[in-house]
Amino acid sequence: MNSDGQLSRRSWLARNRMALISVAAIAAYAVFVEWVWGWAVQLRQWAEIGFSSVCVALGLLVATYFVRCYRIYDYFPHETAGRFLLLFRVTQVHNLLNIMLPFRAGETSFPLLMRAEFNIPLLRGTSALLVMRLLDLHALLTVAAVGLVIGRSNQMVAWLLWTMALLSPLLFFLLKARILRGVRRVSPARFVHHVDEIEAGLPEHLPAFLRASAMTILNWGVKVAVLAWVLAIMGVAPLAASFGGALGGELSSVLPVHAPAGVGTYAAAIVAGAVSFGAAGGKTALEVLARASVNAHLLIIVSAVAGTLLSLVLRPKG
Repeated sequence: MNSDGQLSRRSWLARNRMALISVAAIAAYAVFVEWVWGWAVQLRQWAEIGFSSVCVALGLLVATYFVRCYRIYDYFPHETAGRFLLLFRVTQVHNLLNIMLPFRAGETSFPLLMRAEFNIPLLRGTSALLVMRLLDLHALLTVAAVGLVIGRSNQMVAWLLWTMALLSPLLFFLLKARILRGVRRVSPARFVHHVDEIEAGLPEHLPAFLRASAMTILNWGVKVAVLAWVLAIMGVAPLAASFGGALGGELSSVLPVHAPAGVGTYAAAIVAGAVSFGAAGGKTALEVLARASVNAHLLIIVSAVAGTLLSLVLRPKG
């Protein structure tokens, strides 16, 4: 009887592990926000902005999580077929852990969760994560470079260089087979299987790569636009500075080093980005910018929690 009870308990834990991890992460975030900022203070500041605007921004940010999830769904079509809602929960837990843990430690959860839920080998999941993060970084840097191109005296050369940078990932993908053949030639026989798993984590063909790139640009385009709009309605001016602040914050979120939950680093990156794109440097303007950067950062955190709560409501069948 005792053995049956233990087996039943272990079976229940196995079936509900994602839900339990999600609830624990959400609870930790709620406590963390209260400890660092205080919910009452933030709600008062959001009331000044307008709760309708905050709700629209949250809705659009949560929508980007579905785009991000579909990118992975399309990336592993055979393993994830018919299990989009489970994958959505996996991506939301990974997102929460990635925000919360310092030094990108949360990234390690992605290949582990994909192996646990979809039986995808660790090397394959890690390879896919690396490709997606490189696409993320490329998309953000390319968008940021537009600000450097505009206003240049020799616009034709600047736009030509920008276009080459935009298309550079395509060149690397087209060279994928040649690079992997070279790696196999120099690898010991016992490591060839690992190379095969790494290759399996790369886009299979050109259409798959183009779809992944398009969804990456859509995801970050919407997210940066929403954050720029939020910063603008919180008083960050001119509009280019709001755009620069949004880019700065999101660039800090994909770089290798950040504080737990991005506290300090995300807001500082927003301020740096806004100033570099033309925000005023006076005391009053910087106070407005600092307050807006903290509010925008909290909005990102709350959207991640909201996405995870939604993944609990949209419970996979079976």
